Amino acid sequence: MSVSTLAADPSVCAPLPVLGRDVTVPLVTGGEVTYAALDYAASAPALQRVWDDVAAYAPYYGSVHRGAGYLSQLSTDLFENARRTVAEFLDCRDGDQVVFTRSTTDSLNLLAAALPAGCQVFVFETEHHASLLPWRDARVTYLDAPRSPREAVEALERALAERTVSIEGGHGPALVCVTGASNVTGELWPVRELAAAAHAHGARIVLDAAQLASHHPVSVKDLDVDWVAFSGHKLYAPFGSGVLAGRADWLREAEPYLAGGGASRKVTRRTDGGVDVEWHDSAARHEAGSPNVIGAYAVASACKALTEAGFDALVAREQYLVAKVREGLADVPQVRFLSLFGDDAPRVGVLSFVVEGWNSSHFAAALSAEYGIGVRDGLFCAHPLVRTLLGSDPQTQGECGSPEAAPGEKSLNAIRVSFGAGTPDEHVERFVRAVRELVTDGARWNYRTEDGRCVPDTSA
Repeated sequence: MSVSTLAADPSVCAPLPVLGRDVTVPLVTGGEVTYAALDYAASAPALQRVWDDVAAYAPYYGSVHRGAGYLSQLSTDLFENARRTVAEFLDCRDGDQVVFTRSTTDSLNLLAAALPAGCQVFVFETEHHASLLPWRDARVTYLDAPRSPREAVEALERALAERTVSIEGGHGPALVCVTGASNVTGELWPVRELAAAAHAHGARIVLDAAQLASHHPVSVKDLDVDWVAFSGHKLYAPFGSGVLAGRADWLREAEPYLAGGGASRKVTRRTDGGVDVEWHDSAARHEAGSPNVIGAYAVASACKALTEAGFDALVAREQYLVAKVREGLADVPQVRFLSLFGDDAPRVGVLSFVVEGWNSSHFAAALSAEYGIGVRDGLFCAHPLVRTLLGSDPQTQGECGSPEAAPGEKSLNAIRVSFGAGTPDEHVERFVRAVRELVTDGARWNYRTEDGRCVPDTSA
């Protein structure tokens, strides 16, 4: 579907109000411009609705659970209602638990700590480090990057069929971890089919929805996943809160992720001088300490706002913006978009690319300094995937999100542009125009490397 067709579609809604939409930034060439935030995949701006809800609650802030005062009781109700709102947003099953964490990374590390003994984990090399790295204490099978959704399902089926037999003669527990949408290419993964393959072989599956939940509806029931993890700061609620939601049994049987107040139901001294602890078997088991009430409330507010806006309209608008970028740069041969499944694969508003003749950090710095456009350059905390897509040496050193070469040198990084519900047309149009001008005319300013970053040279 073309941009013109989408623009005529009444389902393409206006952008949702977000904080920072009127912020201006200086240009190195002189003057100021409204900032174009096109790095949603890293952190999305807060919805105005979320900010207003948090501001309305802030005067009533109080400690949660066990407090006798009115504000404590109010805050407790708000915190637990937020848990129910998130469960509804995710279409959880009866009996599923919603645990509030700090982020997707925290959620997946929590689940990793709750794996039963002998659990074998299967994860594609294409995952973000948040879902690639937490399984250090488990037996992990890393699967090569697939080149189609079907190949992904087939690779998982083969790996599960060949998995290690335990000492007892059976296969033992297994877990598959997979992203819903790539943080590098934006491509949607065949989650439902991967879940079916996992369950057919007696394995469970956890969905990393960090890049999916803000763009598409996520139904635990419909996708038939066992757990889902996501972050508030990618869901237009950037207040340091995350979610792990799903089956309660492994979480209930595991030692608490953190030991402390709130996780314990009863603590008694023993005659030998030690203590005995009875832990909660609810979500509180893994929420020790004073919880981030405002963060949880912000996540719930964002869930409500996106639901009320309607995902059909949000998806239509996002596809309209994706088409703007792709069509606007289609006749610029120096720009190469990165993809696993092909250019026509369904995707969210995340696109990564390289520009022939440019160091990616240099290009991103010029977009910022000369056009007021914020994008991301680097390996996007998905080093194996980006290096596979770029065809670079897997042993090459690189830091998450940092450049590896000075301006003019070969770049082993890429550039990522990402957008969502709050992105106005003008930001995407300015981005397309800026890319075309930089490719055609080059940068208007000199740049140098400073502390590992490419920055405008202001020494002259």
